[in-house]
Amino acid sequence: MLKGVPSQASAGRPQMAGLLEDTTARDYSRKLQLFSAFAERELRQAIASLGLERGMRVLDAGCGTGEALGWLTDEVGPHGLVVGLELAAAHALAAQARARAGAAVLQADLFRPPLAPGSFDLVWAVNAINHLRDPLAGVQRLATLLCSGGRIALGQSALLPEMFFAWDARLERLTNEAVRQYYRDRYRLEERELAGVRALLGWLRGAQLRDVAVRTLVIERCAPLREVDQVYFLEAVFRGTWGERLRPYLSRDDYEELTHLCDPGDCRFALKRPDFHFLQTFTLAIGKA
Repeated sequence: MLKGVPSQASAGRPQMAGLLEDTTARDYSRKLQLFSAFAERELRQAIASLGLERGMRVLDAGCGTGEALGWLTDEVGPHGLVVGLELAAAHALAAQARARAGAAVLQADLFRPPLAPGSFDLVWAVNAINHLRDPLAGVQRLATLLCSGGRIALGQSALLPEMFFAWDARLERLTNEAVRQYYRDRYRLEERELAGVRALLGWLRGAQLRDVAVRTLVIERCAPLREVDQVYFLEAVFRGTWGERLRPYLSRDDYEELTHLCDPGDCRFALKRPDFHFLQTFTLAIGKA
């Protein structure tokens, strides 16, 4: 049991794979770590905008490998409490390894958290609710963990298509479409299911939260890139998200062109271009209990 946060026996729905097949055994730690390092500046900006106070208690729901735990701890100070909640065992272990004093990590299902109602001033959940088969029910469950006047902050990347190839809008559009089709096929989803994450505002209002507000930041990177940006684009996007898996969804010529742009040994490598310009949105939706 966490000091200052009474636990409650888990009950209710049985565990099932999430919309994107998340289970306790799934492990994409490296991708999570790369994104957190890449977007740290904007994520910290989003946290700072919440106006957290010293001594507050914060839950990071779907904390992944735990990078945000330290940023949240910086805001609430040594007398505050930050708890990370994570389904995947490998991610929870990584988060536990990096957690500082004033933070704790629990491996548990978001629908069955070993936490008492009314325990937190803020629930912070980034790129997590979109993994649930029933996101509204997930938001409603998280809302029960808030004290009176507490807030939920749902963060989500890329509600709008990302811009990778400013010089070739056609190939960029086809690549984005290929990625969406790949995910629909892999997870056996319909387009409306994959795009359901756009309903952040509706989920908060559907959970009867008050003073709901939404704001969107832009994550923008231009050449020359920092090393952390180059590593993220190369490993997490060009190799981890695109690569061979997109071959069936592109014409031979388009796939060949994409391969050249993603190959650091090629003179056409996108990240070496002086006109490389990347844009991605990060949307923060906030509601009060």
